[in-house]
Amino acid sequence: MAVTHAYPIEETALLVIDPYNDFMSEGGKLYDATKETAMASGFYVNLPRVIAAIRKASIRVFIVPHRRWRPGDYDGWLHLNHSQEGVRRAQLFAEGTWGGEFHPAFGPRPGDIVIHEHWAQSGFANTDLDAQLKLHGIRKIILVGMVSNTCVESTARFGMELGYHVTLVKDATAAFDPDGMHSAHEVNGPTFAHAIVGTDQLLASLSS
Repeated sequence: MAVTHAYPIEETALLVIDPYNDFMSEGGKLYDATKETAMASGFYVNLPRVIAAIRKASIRVFIVPHRRWRPGDYDGWLHLNHSQEGVRRAQLFAEGTWGGEFHPAFGPRPGDIVIHEHWAQSGFANTDLDAQLKLHGIRKIILVGMVSNTCVESTARFGMELGYHVTLVKDATAAFDPDGMHSAHEVNGPTFAHAIVGTDQLLASLSS
């Protein structure tokens, strides 16, 4: 029998990771690259269900965005990794472009908190996420968005290290291939997350 976790309104936050058009809208630079796993997981059905239920429950929403590409980004860096090379080459989420705008359904609404942009994979590293969560009394974080085995996983791991209760919603995220999804939720996730749930299980917990 699945364990039901409690999510007190005043202590819980939803973290929506990288909700950009480049990821989540048809025509975005990474939409096709994540489409297979997104369709397999039901991402485009489940993510709006999660967000709607969270808002209905009056749980606070935090938008956790990747750095929007700007001219000169990464110039002179000593240790540019593969993902950052890809961002620079494709000019992902470029500032001032449609791809760098938030998806109209998954981006911020009035009252949401938009965190400083992260340069690599963790939404906590070199941003104000930890400070904002603590200032709002948050102790439990629920993570959705892109990509399951990079930014979602890294943010979740960092959150656990900082003492937060971490929930992964495995069918409200996507990756570049099925192996990424498997690693995130079957191999790596159980080593750090306090709960790994599907959307139906999360919604049942919220309603209870």
